[in-house]
Amino acid sequence: MNLPLSLTLLRIFFVPLVVVLLLTKGHNMDGWAVGVFLAAAATDLLDGHLARRRGQITKLGILLDPVADKLLTSAAFISLVERGYAPAWIVVIIVGREFAVSGLRAIASAEGYVLAASELGKTKMVLEVAAISAIVVERHVAVMAGWHLGVLLLWLVMLFALVSAGQYFWMFWREMDSRMVSRAKAAAIPTKVEKEPEESVVEEKNVAAQ
Repeated sequence: MNLPLSLTLLRIFFVPLVVVLLLTKGHNMDGWAVGVFLAAAATDLLDGHLARRRGQITKLGILLDPVADKLLTSAAFISLVERGYAPAWIVVIIVGREFAVSGLRAIASAEGYVLAASELGKTKMVLEVAAISAIVVERHVAVMAGWHLGVLLLWLVMLFALVSAGQYFWMFWREMDSRMVSRAKAAAIPTKVEKEPEESVVEEKNVAAQ
């Protein structure tokens, strides 16, 4: 197991700890929760950088990286709803999108196609980290009246979640359509080859008749 893949798995192992810290009430616990969450999120940047630098990009890593991201952020969002920190309906849309894209990736993988993370998806992840951190911090830090950065970022997360999901479904449809066309062309070639001997036999009979 290479180092980038180990960091991806470490991010997954961080998930239960983040949930426990977020659900344990207390000023200090929220501080620890944000710290551990940011440390876990940092491994997302580090594993990708190391994988590219060391030439250790693997199919398993490409598949597990977005799964680890989704587990971390979804668990954190659900915990925030439980604490009453975030609107449930927005979180339902965001988490529902994660399940939909994960299902799409599973189907793509079964077809031998790896649906890698897009730039929109990566931007969404950055916004999710910022939103979760801001929502928790704002509970303990005085902010301007009527101005809540965490909620604003949460709306942006929802927007990017929906747009990037549409992009992934479009990428998948385009790839599958391309493969279907290629298969149709490949299936048509033997038919033409099989007809050639029949035409040759007819020509030979005509020559013999002459």
